[in-house]
Amino acid sequence: MTAPPESTDRLVADLWAGAARRAPGIHERLIALSSRDDRWPVRVACLHILAEHFRAEAGTATALAAATHDTVDWVAFTGIQLAGRHRTDAAVPDLIKISGWPSNFTRPGSLRKPVGCGSAFAKQALIRIFGSSDPGRLRDLEDAFFAPWRESVTARRRSRNHTDVVLVPQGAGRHGAAPAGNAYGMDDTDNPPREVFLPAFHIDRTAVTNARYAAFLDEVRDSPEFDHPDQPAGKGHAPAHANDPRFNRPELPVVGVDWYDAWAFAGWAGGRLPSEDEWERAARGTDGRTYPWGDAFEPDRVHYVEGAFSRPVPDLAHLDAVLVTADPDAHPPAPVLPADSLPEGAAPYGALQMAGNVWEMTRTNYFTREDMDPFFKGRRPVEFMNRKDAFHALRGGSWTSPPPCLATHYRGRDLITDRHSEVGFRCVYSADADPEAGSAAPQDTEEETVP
Repeated sequence: MTAPPESTDRLVADLWAGAARRAPGIHERLIALSSRDDRWPVRVACLHILAEHFRAEAGTATALAAATHDTVDWVAFTGIQLAGRHRTDAAVPDLIKISGWPSNFTRPGSLRKPVGCGSAFAKQALIRIFGSSDPGRLRDLEDAFFAPWRESVTARRRSRNHTDVVLVPQGAGRHGAAPAGNAYGMDDTDNPPREVFLPAFHIDRTAVTNARYAAFLDEVRDSPEFDHPDQPAGKGHAPAHANDPRFNRPELPVVGVDWYDAWAFAGWAGGRLPSEDEWERAARGTDGRTYPWGDAFEPDRVHYVEGAFSRPVPDLAHLDAVLVTADPDAHPPAPVLPADSLPEGAAPYGALQMAGNVWEMTRTNYFTREDMDPFFKGRRPVEFMNRKDAFHALRGGSWTSPPPCLATHYRGRDLITDRHSEVGFRCVYSADADPEAGSAAPQDTEEETVP
């Protein structure tokens, strides 16, 4: 017969006694139980015992910090309080995620959203750890505390390895557009007019080409160094259409790659995928133009469905009829153009083909408009294809698109694991980045909705 589980009270008493006499292995057992025992009172007791008897030993601070995010509130509150009482520096990053920066929430007039006990405990703990409630002093202490973290991130940052970029200067610009009906039933109601301020950045002048992507594959090979943490196990980065002569010439934009491939390439290149706002600013400048070249549609400046299929496509019925003639072997015979073609359709800062040819991926979640943060590892696409977290925003339209999709404000979407012949990407880099200097982390944008 299986022995009955030890009672909670008896186990806790034994743990206190074992800690008092420094029983062999007791410290390791307490750390394990503090996060793994199914009974939350046991986890709470372990945290108290660790703080009482093993405060200075390796692993205790990490256990207290981890407990601040326990799924049971009373365990998390215990971890937060003990971290503050014993000034556990290791818990500071965890506490800030709960309450925000102390230099902000201690500032007079600071607005907040009340979220309960946890935030209050975390604020109290941070003030105790830093030893001040003055917002100015706290800002200095925060900067000093995180200086080594910033240095380590800078040291790991990869230098930009590409020079064919254009500069998008800092400033405010008009994004979005008022909805307008069209003959294709394309929904353009999800990008309302607004003013957006962005810091300066560089963006690739052209979409990433097969030649450039091949250099990435040749250097990375089977290394996971640049892979997204959520990338499916065993996944490689080879394009799906690498053997199709219609898509695989060196000068053509790489297609048949998914969001994880683009994310990895961007890290290897020393940059990142653009946010929707960064992409839109590079495509239209600050004046809110409808297309990269201006407000009037000019078919000679863009490669879209009529050029790819060599047929007029005036409405949705014609569009559907044309698109169903596409096949995987020969039609259309030349769906995409070289990435540096059609210079007459250049965007205000010099980026090419930001309308048509291939859709371009962004790092923005289509539904939440925040940076993508997928968490689907180990699942098949059919299991998450209805989850909003699985869709990134596409921009620019492609060789299968009608004019409404080519507008600088039009938003498309795609599943992060899909690999299409109509989708490519380009990268952005911080404005202070050059081949000799690493790129800085992305900065937040500021938006103001306008009527």
